[in-house]
Amino acid sequence: MKSANVFTSIRIVLAPVFFILFFLPEYLGFGAQVSVFLLIPLFLFMEYTDYLDGFFARKYCQVSDFGKLFDPFADVLANMTVLLVFVLSGYLPAILFLIILYREMGIMFLRMLAIKKGVVIAARKGGKLKTVLYIVSAGFSLLIESLSRLGISTGSASPVLTWINLSLYFLAVLVSVLSFLDYLRYFSSIKGITE
Repeated sequence: MKSANVFTSIRIVLAPVFFILFFLPEYLGFGAQVSVFLLIPLFLFMEYTDYLDGFFARKYCQVSDFGKLFDPFADVLANMTVLLVFVLSGYLPAILFLIILYREMGIMFLRMLAIKKGVVIAARKGGKLKTVLYIVSAGFSLLIESLSRLGISTGSASPVLTWINLSLYFLAVLVSVLSFLDYLRYFSSIKGITE
């Protein structure tokens, strides 16, 4: 397996590990503080693998049609798993998560249609930006949760932190919808060329 695809695969494997580690202290009744020192490095490493697979693909000329599909698939799987964690823990409103989920399913459907026409739709700039916003939003939620698990009170800043976190999620949703429209426009141009 190409090194770029190895890092992509690692991201897929680590996503459910993050989910389990996040909720494990709740089921065990202990280990909340320890979990912080596992969750933060795990989250950062997961996102770093997204950079690494692209870096190795470009550096060692491993860019392929398979990679162009596999990487976005891994992104969706990892990001949806992480965001689901924050839905279940009360940081991300379910309605926003549904919009994100439907957007991602819509993009996957467009990619499948494009493949039937012999075209592979790689990630576009808008799609990459929304991924960054997913990461920043989820990272902020993880920060707030980590402070809570460590027993560090945010005091009067708590409502402000919550507002910032929600604003980040709203921005992520807005960009995800706009990028979906961009993908639709791009797909329409492909459809016109191939017909």
